[in-house]
Amino acid sequence: MSLDLSVRRRRVGHRRVRRRSHRRAGGLGVVVAAALLVALPSVAEAQRTAKPVLHGRHWMAITGKPLGATAGARMFHQGGNAVDAAAAMLAATSTMWDVLSWGGETQALIYHPGEQRVIGLNALGVAPTDATPEHYRSEGHENFPPEFGPLAAVTPGTPGGLMTMLAEWGTLSLADVLQPSIEMAEGYPIEADPVRRIRDSRDEIRQWPSSVAVYFTHPGDPDDPGPREGEIFRQPGLKRTLERLVAAEAEALAAGADRREAIHAAYDAFYRGDIAADFVAGARAAGALITMEDMANWQVHIEEPVSTNYKGIDVYKLTTWVQGPVMLQALNMVEQLDVRSMGYNSANYLHALYQVMNLSFADRDFYYGDPYFPPEEPVEGLLSKDYAKARLGMIDWERNDPTAGPGDPYPFQGGENPFLHLLERWGERREVTTEDGAAEMDATAHAALDEDFYLGTTSVQTADAEGWVVSITPSGGWIPAVIAGETGIGLSQRAQSFVLDEADNPYNVIEPGKRPRATLTPSMALKDGRPFLSFAVQGGDGQDQNLLQFFLNVVEWEMNVQQAVEAPNMNSYQMRGSFGEHETRPGRMLLQDATPPWVRSALASMGYDLTFSERTSGPINAIFFDWENGAFWGGSSHHGDDYGIAW
Repeated sequence: MSLDLSVRRRRVGHRRVRRRSHRRAGGLGVVVAAALLVALPSVAEAQRTAKPVLHGRHWMAITGKPLGATAGARMFHQGGNAVDAAAAMLAATSTMWDVLSWGGETQALIYHPGEQRVIGLNALGVAPTDATPEHYRSEGHENFPPEFGPLAAVTPGTPGGLMTMLAEWGTLSLADVLQPSIEMAEGYPIEADPVRRIRDSRDEIRQWPSSVAVYFTHPGDPDDPGPREGEIFRQPGLKRTLERLVAAEAEALAAGADRREAIHAAYDAFYRGDIAADFVAGARAAGALITMEDMANWQVHIEEPVSTNYKGIDVYKLTTWVQGPVMLQALNMVEQLDVRSMGYNSANYLHALYQVMNLSFADRDFYYGDPYFPPEEPVEGLLSKDYAKARLGMIDWERNDPTAGPGDPYPFQGGENPFLHLLERWGERREVTTEDGAAEMDATAHAALDEDFYLGTTSVQTADAEGWVVSITPSGGWIPAVIAGETGIGLSQRAQSFVLDEADNPYNVIEPGKRPRATLTPSMALKDGRPFLSFAVQGGDGQDQNLLQFFLNVVEWEMNVQQAVEAPNMNSYQMRGSFGEHETRPGRMLLQDATPPWVRSALASMGYDLTFSERTSGPINAIFFDWENGAFWGGSSHHGDDYGIAW
């Protein structure tokens, strides 16, 4: 018997298995289930895939939309490198609206072959002037900024991130890179997902006239005023904005600037010039707090990423302004376990991953925030192998711990925790859907909360024969976005990931100029000093859960990259959500429909509240570097519109 993903499955939504009584689970059933799975054929042999592996020798471009991948391929055909291609793909996906727009945020990991190192790019927007807890409370928001609307906006990061990346490490002009997006803004056949999102968000969109003007192509239809699938969707305001950026570059070149200086001239036009003035006027007219000073003072940070070594593989993430270190913390714990003896996706294995993630995400929820603002995050302690060992010792290996909370990493970096008084109150401050409440939720309620949990984002993966590698997970400005006047730029909604009370996270309290702790988390791994994997996934709080399992699928379970992106995932909902009301549902676990009955039974007896779905992750995109053959292996899961092109 084997777990074969080619078997036909029924689409049943989120079916639930009620949690059993709180009697202590016996270990025998779990041991038997694990033994059965260990006896199966190798995982890699058992799994066929819905999509083939993508092979290439010269370059590879994978992203969340087929047209976006084509934009990247165009740059390669014009002689550009992987950075040029990534910038064009970022621009194209930002023009396609559903999960991000030009007012959103960007972050990247870039492997520089000349310097033989991984570089981090921080292009997350900041809270604007007057964005204080007191201001939000005066607007009726007690615990968190709002989920949507002008008060959810931070300054745009994607334009600055794209232009900085292109100027520093690309080879083509901004005009080259933006040409596909300008053509798309003139009109492209809109896809099913943004059509659905516009229809489902029509009541919110009606609040903002500038958004109505863009989204509602059929204003005479009150029930379905948005575009139809395949309709040519036109964005004249955005097209003018992109053309103004190209014009600023051309003017600088004509005045004698070099390529890099000319791109920075376009950057200045967006953040300090006429484009900034039009953007700010449109945003403030809708009720946003963003000022010209906020735009001018914002800057991209080029950073050193954080990393850990897992069995000889160096894994890189961006630091605590996103959730990336969560995966590194989890790997530090998993490395100390004999996961192969547990059996692939056995009850023991899934329980171990759930508990490891409980502890890692609890630390995220308390200690992660903007490293450019005090207090300083205890990163050294959080990523200490000794801290991981201490945290691992807290796990109950027979039952879920619904009260698992943040630890104290300060002693592991030779310091004292300044927030012990808040740490002791952690359980009191929890904003939760309680265990009893979760048990009573129907499938519709679960689905609504799940949509928040996996909100927004796409991913971009590129590589070339020169050795450049880029991994990005851009997001923000998703439907329904407030569009800033006639610029065509949708505002980010990322301010909702701040907290208003330090008891909820003393490192992530909103204040002007500060970045919210985001979920966005590109990933890269090196082996023997050379690129080994580049990978990312969309899906909010699910991202590092899915990426942890993807990585283990490749490294521990010997899957190829396509098998690993399609493989079933387990998802925990015990961490605090980063969106909306920041819900947490202790013990809830999402599993794939084909999970065997003995695994379901064992997990239920361990205190888990099980739900099931045909698809259990956002679309994972990844590149594996085949140094033996001098080629790339690309993986792009079948869970969305994601698509790859290679040569």
